[in-house]
Amino acid sequence: MASDSELAPASHSDQTFDVLVIGAGIIGLSIARQFLIGSDLSVAVIDKAVPCSGATGAGQGYIWMASKTVGSEGWELALRSQKLWEELAESLKDQGLDPLQLLGWKKTGSLLVGRTPEESDKLKRMVKQQCEAGLRAEYLSASDLHVKEPELMVDKDTGAAFLPDDSQLNARRAAEFLEKGNRHYSSKGRYAEFYNDPVISLLRSGGSGEFKAIKTSRNILHSKKAIVVAAGCWSGSLMSDLLRESEIVLDIPVKPRKGHLLVLENFNSFQLNHGLMEAGYIDHHHTAVPLPSLSTSGLLDDHDGQALSVSMTATMDTMGNIVLGSSRQFAGFCTEVEESIVNRIWERAGEFFPKLREKPLSDFSTSREVRVGLRPYVPDGKPVIGPVPGLANVFLATGHEGEGLTMALGTAEMLADMVLGNPQKVDSAPFAVHGRF
Repeated sequence: MASDSELAPASHSDQTFDVLVIGAGIIGLSIARQFLIGSDLSVAVIDKAVPCSGATGAGQGYIWMASKTVGSEGWELALRSQKLWEELAESLKDQGLDPLQLLGWKKTGSLLVGRTPEESDKLKRMVKQQCEAGLRAEYLSASDLHVKEPELMVDKDTGAAFLPDDSQLNARRAAEFLEKGNRHYSSKGRYAEFYNDPVISLLRSGGSGEFKAIKTSRNILHSKKAIVVAAGCWSGSLMSDLLRESEIVLDIPVKPRKGHLLVLENFNSFQLNHGLMEAGYIDHHHTAVPLPSLSTSGLLDDHDGQALSVSMTATMDTMGNIVLGSSRQFAGFCTEVEESIVNRIWERAGEFFPKLREKPLSDFSTSREVRVGLRPYVPDGKPVIGPVPGLANVFLATGHEGEGLTMALGTAEMLADMVLGNPQKVDSAPFAVHGRF
């Protein structure tokens, strides 16, 4: 990331913008971008740290529909967002630029792998629904799957849903691209960043009594149009802190769901052609409590009450590194690496890829990276997007859990349309704050 010093330095006095965005992850940066390209409003992005210091920087980087359920409340938003990512990649190509270099964008296609007759039947039904919904999707038998992914272990019961239009990108590169694009507007007085500057409180205006400004550790920032809280898993606790001295009681049940990813660098003897995910990952995404069976799902024990699960996900990034996941657990805001979980991820991947069993994980001690991030989890599995009840100019955009990258551009479009009074491209009602909690 470029440093703050590359922008005109923001003074430590009162400043006014049309929109204040709290949070510089992929959601916050996308929202800022949408206001900048879709209106003439000015925008400030505020973060207690720097971009990609939360879930965004620790993600696997897939833009997948394979794991989405046709007709679910999040389906249309994910579909819209995928289309917007594709349009962005195509627009770069039209400008003679390389989306692979700028975004880490690769249309790899995805494989959702089942290993039991029950999982295969479920995948066949999913593929049928996806085709009926207009996606390109195909069910692959064991023999066809082996041709697609020779490293993957298959038997007579193995099959997969194949979506050739699913893509990957590098979350850090994408965030840098968005940030750089936003900064083009700083010279026009329409954009500023306030990093390493935690928000302390909301401030009311003297006349209307509405919250029209925020106080940070170093600044007073006024908003003429909207304050957007897009602080990931910190959004709920942040809202509680900001409203503590007001009469408003608001409980946004966003909580951190910790995840580990294992990155193996320069693993030249191992090749993946697509993004892969085991079928059980879908259940783990929506399940907070372990199920009793370990044989097909990869769910583990209660792990000290943290409801730990591990599901196989595997991708190859733009530098040829193998990225293996993924774990889910409730461990508060702890981001420490837990080697026992890393070992579980390695073991689970070895059940799908025999070549990984040829060496112990200890052989990669000098050529591995472990990413730990906190996904913003909401109990009903849907992101929270919309105005805060009783606070017409304060909006939330959080709770995407592991789908923030996938849904970022659609979320940004939806929220900006709300603020600007534009027609909605996707029904926002399922994501509203009011009436859900």
